[in-house]
Amino acid sequence: MNHVVVTGLGVSAANGIGIPAFTQALKSGISGIKCHINEFPAIKASLADYSYKTSLASLPLSQETLNHALRLGAKAPLSARLSLATALEAWHDAFADGCPYPPEQRGVIIAGHNIEQKYQYQIRQSYVDRPEFVPASHALCFMDTNQLALISELLTLRGEGYTVGGASASGNTGLLHAYRQIASGVTQACLVVGAMADLSPPEIQAFKNSGALLTEGDACDAARLCRPFDHNRRGFVYGQGCACLLLENEQSANERNAPIWGRVLGGSLCLDANRGSNPNSEGESRAMRQALLAANRSYDSVNYINTHGTSSLQGDETEIAAIKHAFGPYHREIWLNSTKSLTGHCLYAAAAVEAAATLIQMKERFLHPNLNLENPIDNDCRFVGQQAQNQPIAIALNNAFGFGGINTCVVLEHVSQ
Repeated sequence: MNHVVVTGLGVSAANGIGIPAFTQALKSGISGIKCHINEFPAIKASLADYSYKTSLASLPLSQETLNHALRLGAKAPLSARLSLATALEAWHDAFADGCPYPPEQRGVIIAGHNIEQKYQYQIRQSYVDRPEFVPASHALCFMDTNQLALISELLTLRGEGYTVGGASASGNTGLLHAYRQIASGVTQACLVVGAMADLSPPEIQAFKNSGALLTEGDACDAARLCRPFDHNRRGFVYGQGCACLLLENEQSANERNAPIWGRVLGGSLCLDANRGSNPNSEGESRAMRQALLAANRSYDSVNYINTHGTSSLQGDETEIAAIKHAFGPYHREIWLNSTKSLTGHCLYAAAAVEAAATLIQMKERFLHPNLNLENPIDNDCRFVGQQAQNQPIAIALNNAFGFGGINTCVVLEHVSQ
């Protein structure tokens, strides 16, 4: 089995577009959550003002690649444009001097499903008014594989490629599949794209009606409304974001002296046999234990968990119970954090965004603030406080759980270079 490392990162989030801006937001505790008057939901971490051209202009692209990216993104929906630009950032982070692998050894995985809901909602409205004017491009754009095709064309990827869905655990699901590709030798490098969930009004209304989503609050203090693990939490805040991670065969990466963000040791995905939205501490605990078993690491090697931590009433309580069950008394030694207090809940992309955040913290030896955590739901846990702090991370877990009883955990390890 090949060892697997991460050599490229790209992030586009409401609190920072591009790795430098996102890293600074993590260190400074900058939240992307704001109040958007006359929008639904009003409270969100939005990328509505995102500029594809500006993002591309910030990257060191050849004129040929820039023109190709502009052409591919010209009529693409917002989520697809985000994926294209963020994938380019990760690709150039990993392969600044060019990719050494033949196209047949390059894979890509789109992590997410039902990605372009808002685009499809708008198309349906156009169809009702003038059905004959539905664009022919919709035959491609309505399928999630459109993003797969766009990125594979842009980066000349001819290895394995597909979409994977796991609700809010989609990002981890994509990472696990990429890890298996490389560990088994199917590809030498695989790009995981945590695609932005662009929700339409019906999905947002359904989340609100379920009681899970916070849609309204104090417009003057919107950044304080997402409060993972705090007694005063009121539900998750919708966040828009995309993250891409380039996974690579460690031996090959070392041979070309590639900078390494961290090592992927393995992980797990297990189900609760439950169709509902309610979380299950036994399933979440099982995912963490199985992930450590797959990674061949002991429970007492872990010193950081990037929790799923959504700020939901039931979810946060359940995850704490799962961590205590998985680690026993040792749970008091593990730093617990939630990136969603800064980014909102990026849904399909959440685990990819948070894996990137964890790797950044690993490399730069700090812990980002657990923003708004003033009155913890459990004083027996070692939560990161409201200020960033210097702290090395040796082994980290990246938790992600999805509706339908989907439990995932990925194990990441610091690499000294």
